[in-house]
Amino acid sequence: MLRLVSWAIRGLAFALIGLDTFVRSTGLPEGTGRAAIVGAYLLCGACLAVWAVLDLRRPEDEPVRGPAVPVLLATVAAASGVACAEPGAGTMVGLAALVVIAAGSDLPLAAGWTVAAVGVLAVQVGALLSGAGHGVFLGYPLLLAVALLAGHNRRTHRIRAEQADLLLERAEELRAEQRRTAVLDERARIAREIHDVLAHSLGALGIQIQLARALAAQESGPAVDPRLPEVLERAQRMASEGLVETRRAVHALRGGDVPLPDGLAAAVTEYRSRHGAPARLEVRGEVGATLDPEQNLHLLRTAQEALINVAKHAPGQPVAVTLDYQEHHVALTVSNPLRRPGDAPPPAGPTVVTVDGGYGLTGIRERLALLGGSLRTDSADGAWTLTAEVPR
Repeated sequence: MLRLVSWAIRGLAFALIGLDTFVRSTGLPEGTGRAAIVGAYLLCGACLAVWAVLDLRRPEDEPVRGPAVPVLLATVAAASGVACAEPGAGTMVGLAALVVIAAGSDLPLAAGWTVAAVGVLAVQVGALLSGAGHGVFLGYPLLLAVALLAGHNRRTHRIRAEQADLLLERAEELRAEQRRTAVLDERARIAREIHDVLAHSLGALGIQIQLARALAAQESGPAVDPRLPEVLERAQRMASEGLVETRRAVHALRGGDVPLPDGLAAAVTEYRSRHGAPARLEVRGEVGATLDPEQNLHLLRTAQEALINVAKHAPGQPVAVTLDYQEHHVALTVSNPLRRPGDAPPPAGPTVVTVDGGYGLTGIRERLALLGGSLRTDSADGAWTLTAEVPR
């Protein structure tokens, strides 16, 4: 937008200089002199038009490259510099000043000085050919020198603004890195606390349960409840699963990456072996770009909670787990048919237990929302479907 405004101003200046030179001025020479001024003005207009096309096609942050623009500016400076020395055509020096300002601002220093020198030399040649006075011979070159200084000042302000923007961007990056470091330090501290307290407690609990099972196996008689081994086995399994989940959470808090497809495959395999129901996993899309460790962990927890719900409310039903890596997000879908009143009772199997004590769909939805994701459930068409999405 700023370049369009600049070119609108240049076009207006070109038109006003033409009106002042050919309409308002009454001292233009006749014959060859007038034709030379008209030719110089048209040549300047053609060069300005080509320069405008090249400049507007150039990206905003890309510097001027190649010799085309310096040659066009030097041509305008030369033509207008010679013409402005003619009687009645003094305002043509405005075109030379216009391109010298642009050369000092946008071109490399050597090219900018060259354009200014061409303009000054052209004024001197024009003054000698037309016999102009000292005002043209000395005043117009001084005007072009001032225009070159104005261009350099404009360049300086632009460079300072670019440096200020770069420093601001670096400062924002530094602040973001400091915040990230603080978050990682806090997560590492929490991971240490979890590992020191919960993981050690669960490990000790598992050892004690193993000891209780060994002692129960040695005891016999009517005083020993026959369900005791099964209860102890279930308790040990819960402690082992809790220890695995604790280590997984600690791994995620420390910034480690949870292999989501492998974790889902293990969860599906465990579901099949524990509940004796068919279950399958399908992974779609490109898995190359991994998710954040926390996103992977919550998607895995979502699948585990969904499988527990299936085992509770639709035991024996087949389960389909789909992990879809799409362009802007990753979607996890768990689907199973709903049990109908006339269906046969499910086969006898172990009681469904959960370690997390109510991680629940509500908790999962809240955690996914904190990650910018969402959770949807649907029970239409005789099937229960859970869909969780997180951005990539």
